[in-house]
Amino acid sequence: MQGFINTTREDPAKEDVNQRVLNFEEIYRFFNNRVVRRQAERCVQCGDPFCTAIGCPLQNYIPQWLEAVAEKDLEKAFLLCNETSPFPEILGRICPHNRLCEGACTLDDGYGAISIGAIEASITDLGFRAGFKLPFPGLTRGKKVAVVGSGPAGMSCAHFLLRAGIEVEMFERSDIPGGLLACGIPGFKLDKATVSHRFEIMQQAGLTLHLNSNIGSDLPLARLVTDFDAVFLGLGATNGKRANIPNEDHEQVYLAMEFLTSVQRRLAGRSWMERFSVLGKRVVVVGGGDTAMDCVRTAVREGAESVTCLYRRDAANMPGSSKEFHNAAEEGVHFLFNEAPTRIVLDEQGNLVGIDAVRTQLGEPDDSGRQRVEMLADSDHCVPADVIIMALGFDQEPHPFLEQEGIELQQWGNIQVDAEGRTSHAKIFSGGDCHRGADLAVTAAADGRTAAFGIMKQLLE
Repeated sequence: MQGFINTTREDPAKEDVNQRVLNFEEIYRFFNNRVVRRQAERCVQCGDPFCTAIGCPLQNYIPQWLEAVAEKDLEKAFLLCNETSPFPEILGRICPHNRLCEGACTLDDGYGAISIGAIEASITDLGFRAGFKLPFPGLTRGKKVAVVGSGPAGMSCAHFLLRAGIEVEMFERSDIPGGLLACGIPGFKLDKATVSHRFEIMQQAGLTLHLNSNIGSDLPLARLVTDFDAVFLGLGATNGKRANIPNEDHEQVYLAMEFLTSVQRRLAGRSWMERFSVLGKRVVVVGGGDTAMDCVRTAVREGAESVTCLYRRDAANMPGSSKEFHNAAEEGVHFLFNEAPTRIVLDEQGNLVGIDAVRTQLGEPDDSGRQRVEMLADSDHCVPADVIIMALGFDQEPHPFLEQEGIELQQWGNIQVDAEGRTSHAKIFSGGDCHRGADLAVTAAADGRTAAFGIMKQLLE
């Protein structure tokens, strides 16, 4: 270990940009056994590992599995990776590691952080290829839990319940399981076979998956409360935010998840909506997070004439992963920083022809410590466009059945839970975006695990 002095940080090789923009295949080629060991050997093995303690919402055993793989014990590293994380091969691909584990790495200041995300994904990929299995004991507890929603929070909760021998039935309103992982995140970041493989593992462990099952309309929540020993709600936050500007209800103004989902469904051979085609069009995406980067990079691959990202802050204040920004720039996306939208521009025939914007600057910090956005006078201008995609985050979708079951909500409609993930209803637990608001897949996974442990405590002790 501590090979950082002689070995530099290495990131996975990327597909050539001229080739990768022609398809939706994953652009990264993760490490083989030799490279993953060499990169793991750079770890300092800190006595107080910040990567785990403050960097990782799951508090993964990062130094331990780095040491194991460095010592050529791939199976031990594989089991350690999967001990605390419900899907390390997924989170190793999609987490904003520069803001989490790698950003907290001791070596990040001077030597280059350990490439934790790539190593994490590589360990589990290599482990599966080697035939390693996860330790599911079978359904031995005589208890049954309903999980509503098959996104990261629901997957995580189901995984850990199954690991404890508890039977799980999962209810998903879509015809594809995985939620955001399956329908939102594009294939160039996360191959859909990786997601479906996790469901295959859970189904082999005893998961019963109900697709096209909409709780509240197809099946009352009260029925689940009666028929199961506990219920977990992983409903997500699915209502896309708008900018509240004139003409944003025009048919050529899309919400990010509408656009991304339609493309993913077409690629999966499912029903999709042709109105979301951007072929040959000038596309402007409003927003600066990872969802915005997913939209601009998808538009490039969908054959847009030009793709522009409009963001009201500067590059340093983008909330998403730095690698996604750099990948988008490499792929030809044009960025307009310090620009705030004010109006969707239509011509006399009602066709969308652009978006008016005003230039901004960052002012004094607000109560959260983030600098306020200030509009600059007399800086109005129009950015030509045929399609506008709003990637401004997500709000809660109203679910009347929550109130019917007496579940307390927070101010903005988020589900209130205690430290163990329990709602105000004794049998109902929750977590993920429907509790904390739109956030990361890894925080949803952590919430799902917390709730699973809370359910175990309630049912088994």
